[in-house]
Amino acid sequence: MSDSSTATSSIVELLEGIEDKIDKNHKELKEEIKQVNQKLDTIDKRITTLEIKQVTLIVKVEGIDKMLQNVDGTQKNQIWALIFIVSFAAAILFLYNP
Repeated sequence: MSDSSTATSSIVELLEGIEDKIDKNHKELKEEIKQVNQKLDTIDKRITTLEIKQVTLIVKVEGIDKMLQNVDGTQKNQIWALIFIVSFAAAILFLYNP
């Protein structure tokens, strides 16, 4: 019977060793999952920040576009005013120059 008790104790020790390894691997896996989740949270925060900055840039570009449209309209008005002044000055010079 000493052989069967030795075999039983060897099987118990073997199973305990397997259980310990499983527990150790499970703890390591949980820690790695925790680290991955932390990294994903960081990435998510960075993406959110980038999205906010993108919206800010879009708003600024739209504002610049409106400003350029105003400048374009102002430049056209200035050109027409200059043409009028030059035409008026030329007419005065030709009409009143003997």
